[in-house]
Amino acid sequence: MSQTTIAQPTRPFPSLYSGNIRSVWRRGLEATKTTNALVIISGFFEPVFYLLSLGVGFGVLVGEVQTSTGQEVSYAAYIAPALLAVAAMNGAIYDSTWNVFFKLNFQRLYEGMLQTSLGPLDVAVGEITLALMRGALYASGFLIVMQLLGLVLSPWALLALPAVVLIALTFAAIGMSITSYLTTFQQMSWVNFALLPLFLFSGTFFPLDVYPEPAQWLVQILPLWHGVELLRGLTTGSVSLALLGHVAYFVVIGAVGVAVATKRLKKLFFT
Repeated sequence: MSQTTIAQPTRPFPSLYSGNIRSVWRRGLEATKTTNALVIISGFFEPVFYLLSLGVGFGVLVGEVQTSTGQEVSYAAYIAPALLAVAAMNGAIYDSTWNVFFKLNFQRLYEGMLQTSLGPLDVAVGEITLALMRGALYASGFLIVMQLLGLVLSPWALLALPAVVLIALTFAAIGMSITSYLTTFQQMSWVNFALLPLFLFSGTFFPLDVYPEPAQWLVQILPLWHGVELLRGLTTGSVSLALLGHVAYFVVIGAVGVAVATKRLKKLFFT
């Protein structure tokens, strides 16, 4: 009696990618349900408090501010899109650094995942997707706050949400890549140390031209500055081809981040 052989699906890239990214981020979502809700939503309120205190309060004293394209807007409308970028960054970074750090070094979760059919690319993209979801969630809520306060000045703001997803993706990829090299809590504190100047000096609260020229070049390398300029252009209606340059920046950096995170997971567990 002949036996029928059932063909098994082939993996597109053996040992690297199984095509099952969804299982990684779905597992993360299930785990998030058991997390204290205050821990999840606390990251959303930080930029909202900055907006209310500085944009609405201090902004009365500042008056109007010029954007990089020369458009004059209220101070609240000037810093709101910057804080929107910060919300996306915070959500993505917190999830792709501390959460990844515990899964990598204490839960040994990735080691177990990679004993299954999952490959390093599945795990890296799955975790980055989970982190960008958190960043997009924070930013979406903040965008609603902006709308309620009348700080969305252009229909182009409809594109702010996909832009936020792109920003969150890039920061999630950067966060996971960096975390893959860190092994102690002391090293993890460097992440918070790096975020503070990134937050303060990326054109968040004042125009770039207040800096000396060498400092301006340095600021324009920072990923948050590109996010601030992209979202500021969309929410104020200062749309130009320069925005495509910011998009290209995030696409390239995000792709590099995913590649580095994948390579690190492969090196950690397959060599």
